[in-house]
Amino acid sequence: MKKLQELTLFDKFLFDETMDIPEAHEAVLQIIFGDDNLKLLTPAQTEKEIRTAPWLRSIRLDVYAIDQEKRIYNTEAQKAEKKDLVKRSRFYQSLIDSSLLEPGAINFNQMNDTCIIMITPFDLFGEGRYQYTFRSRCDENPALSMEDGAIRIFLNSHGKNPEEVSPELIEFLKYMESTDAALAENSANEKLKKIHKHVSQIKASEEMGVKYMQKWEEKVLDREEGREEGREEGRAEGKAEGRASEIYIIRNQIEQVQRTPEETAELLVLEPEYIKKVAELLEEYPEETDVQIAARILKAGVCE
Repeated sequence: MKKLQELTLFDKFLFDETMDIPEAHEAVLQIIFGDDNLKLLTPAQTEKEIRTAPWLRSIRLDVYAIDQEKRIYNTEAQKAEKKDLVKRSRFYQSLIDSSLLEPGAINFNQMNDTCIIMITPFDLFGEGRYQYTFRSRCDENPALSMEDGAIRIFLNSHGKNPEEVSPELIEFLKYMESTDAALAENSANEKLKKIHKHVSQIKASEEMGVKYMQKWEEKVLDREEGREEGREEGRAEGKAEGRASEIYIIRNQIEQVQRTPEETAELLVLEPEYIKKVAELLEEYPEETDVQIAARILKAGVCE
């Protein structure tokens, strides 16, 4: 588990909390669109839920906002390289579209313009571009645009065409990946400085530290459910995911709270030898996840 201070803007928690601040979100969109006059009409909503029908489960959009021109933005930072991002952007577009008109409405020109933005630390399309912008065009005449008000933008922090995009965008994408204080402080980009100011405040906030831990606890509960499923199905992977919640708690006590294995065993009412083995593995494999450490514990046949 990363410390809050170690997160970058490609980590979901920090990205969502930063974009939840109107000034920071506005600055991000101004950089992406090169428009200092872009103003958000309403505060951003992180993890906005959209339900297209009462009998269907709701879908969460990462960061949702509306500007003064009533254009809707959904922005997502995607750290993991997944092959479904293009189709996912189409799905998000359709979800937003389906929520824009009241039942029975027939004037489709009332629909807001929409923009889906995905920011990644990898090149999804392999052409070395910092930015890929997609609109509907005619195959027979590419100069003919359908002008349906829908745009999808994919940003890549590893672009190689600096001459085709603004220096501000490149600097922002580099900051997304490193979230380095020196980069922002030495920048002439006032919008990036605004973003960094809020990032710094989040990282220094005790309240945010508690919220971050709570998010991890939610993940622990999800893993615990995986553990129960793993027991029922007899799958080693499921067992490791379940045990990971325990490893997470032990790791936190040893690495963050700085308790000894003996103190941790007493606090958690677990066998000292078990805690010592976990501590040894954490020291030997510092880069491994809680699930990977749990798998090693299970393989070694060590029980709590």
